[in-house]
Amino acid sequence: MAIEYKEHYGLTDDELANYPTVYSTDLLEGQVALVSGAATGIGRGIASLFARLGADLVICGRNEERLAEAAEFLRRFGGKVLAVPMTIRDPEQVESLMDKTWEEYGRLDHLINNAGGQFAQDAIDISYKGWQAVIDTNLNGSWYMMQNAAKRWRDNEQPGSIITITAEVWRGISQMAHTTASRAGIIFLSKTLAVEWAPFNIRINTVAPGAIESSGFNNYSDEGRSTFYGAGVMKRPGHVMDIAEACVYLSSHSGNYVTGETVTVGGGMSLWGEIWPAGKPDYFKYPGEK
Repeated sequence: MAIEYKEHYGLTDDELANYPTVYSTDLLEGQVALVSGAATGIGRGIASLFARLGADLVICGRNEERLAEAAEFLRRFGGKVLAVPMTIRDPEQVESLMDKTWEEYGRLDHLINNAGGQFAQDAIDISYKGWQAVIDTNLNGSWYMMQNAAKRWRDNEQPGSIITITAEVWRGISQMAHTTASRAGIIFLSKTLAVEWAPFNIRINTVAPGAIESSGFNNYSDEGRSTFYGAGVMKRPGHVMDIAEACVYLSSHSGNYVTGETVTVGGGMSLWGEIWPAGKPDYFKYPGEK
């Protein structure tokens, strides 16, 4: 049975503000975190937990109105929030973002590359433009952010931590060829950079979500979305705080000996189950399955 469209998937702002966490409320006090794609979904959850734990924030995204609304929400936790409308696809805009970060705070402790995007479609039908758009955002955009932050950490002799949100790609993701290509690229780029940038005291890791219930669910059809609710051995989707807590683990002192790794948060999706973001093709249905 299809899961029907809802106005709100995932946690509300009040739930984000009060959701139980294992971390001390002053864990990130005095630190600065940049979270891309923080206006909605997973990025909003990550930014809210970092703010709750005392961090000052830089948030960026393409939708100026939604970004301003997110900044207003995040300021309720008492820290500073710099909101910068921009696209990570443009390296010049990324450079400007990093300049504004250092001008405002004089430092950056954590870069959380969350901004990304994809759409559900059979690989054989993906247009050149559609393919390029996903690669430009998920792979190239994340790279621009990583390199620009690393140059400033190096030049200012400051340590840094980078976490990029990828996806649980270990068995591939049918009808998501563009995102599996870009996310797998980031995973192995991060392993490479973890070695090259270790002399600069920069740690680089990735977090690979499975099916996470958030506003992003609205990007899929009822039929496709319904498959997310049976993904993995836990047979339910996760929520944005599952990803946020993994990011805090890697960013804080709990993860200070972890680099070049991927933390998979997917409810066992790599072990069992299937998702079909564009709907399950008849070829893969079992006898009698509708």
